[in-house]
Amino acid sequence: MVKTIAVVPTENGWKYLQQLCKHWSHKLDVELGEKSGIVRFSEAVAAMSADDKALTVEIEAASVEVLERMQGVASSHLDRFAFREAPLPFEWQAA
Repeated sequence: MVKTIAVVPTENGWKYLQQLCKHWSHKLDVELGEKSGIVRFSEAVAAMSADDKALTVEIEAASVEVLERMQGVASSHLDRFAFREAPLPFEWQAA
């Protein structure tokens, strides 16, 4: 398994996290908690949390190829919900 993490500065992280979890809950296993969410894909898991200053997205995947694909999936979906702020500054780091 490989992991990556991005801390994205935004005051609207919780709003975007909720929208993304609701969007993906139609087809995926999603858990939405208090200021956090987990989305389970077939070959990856995305764990997200939010506070007043940032949205943190951590992805764990079965391979580097899947990890890179999921980075694009997560960032493009979040940019759609954050259209007033997009593109959000994702700086993915190995975790």
